[in-house]
Amino acid sequence: MQHLQNGRFAVSTWSLHRLLGPVHAYSPDPPDKSAAPKEPYGPGGAALIDVPAMLAARGVNRLEICSFHLPSLDAAYIGELSDAMAASNVLFQTLLVEDGDPSHAGTAERDIGWMAEWIGIAAALGAQRMRVIAGKQKPSEENLGRAARHLNWLAEKAEGSGVRIVVENWFDLLPSPVEMNWLLDRLDGKVGLNGDLGNWSAPAKYDGLADIMRRAEICHAKADYNAGGLDAEDYRKCLEMCERAGYAGPFTLIYDSPFFADEWDGILLQKTFIEDFLREAPARRTA
Repeated sequence: MQHLQNGRFAVSTWSLHRLLGPVHAYSPDPPDKSAAPKEPYGPGGAALIDVPAMLAARGVNRLEICSFHLPSLDAAYIGELSDAMAASNVLFQTLLVEDGDPSHAGTAERDIGWMAEWIGIAAALGAQRMRVIAGKQKPSEENLGRAARHLNWLAEKAEGSGVRIVVENWFDLLPSPVEMNWLLDRLDGKVGLNGDLGNWSAPAKYDGLADIMRRAEICHAKADYNAGGLDAEDYRKCLEMCERAGYAGPFTLIYDSPFFADEWDGILLQKTFIEDFLREAPARRTA
């Protein structure tokens, strides 16, 4: 299909959380299981089902959806959303499952079972991948081992679904390349990596990204902003680390700042920044 031959840019619905407004707190925790909409980011001004057409109009043909942005898990709605992506020639790159903790001693088994319930939803939507949280506990040998066992089980549950499980360099379990590489080694290729440029702190994050991005399949290209706008020095250095690692996959544009009132302004600024960086790549190689 033609839409599988699209470019290197995706947008996560997190980058549009003010535009989309209400969120639905799908969770394995009994008090939070209600998916009744809440409005921590305001009432919003657009529906999720309209986002694929908005992306296509701006030259972006890949989408990532945060689980809490799905207003319904009913088969009829899932079908309508899938049709909307197909109509706009937008590839569903990743379903981002935004809760659960496979590293928790008390609730890991419950949480990984809950995560597994999302595989069918991801498959029905045509998602290539499903990003889950690897763990939120401190990176002890016990917690890392527990996460590895549960993630291995989850990957086995996803076999045959067409959906690949990926994790991210995120939360306390994975504070550096040491833990990230240990976990990926134990998962032996069954689980992939979504490398995030903004989850680790500078200056250590640069060498860390240069290490792990060689293993990444997708990338959350999150930019930092300060009083003057986009932190160009930091963003360029993160992209240089991706280049050093040989990363050649797509960049998911993550705009997470109040700097621009219109979230599309931040998203498209980051897209232009990366396009310029990639255009200059041959000159850097010959310099």
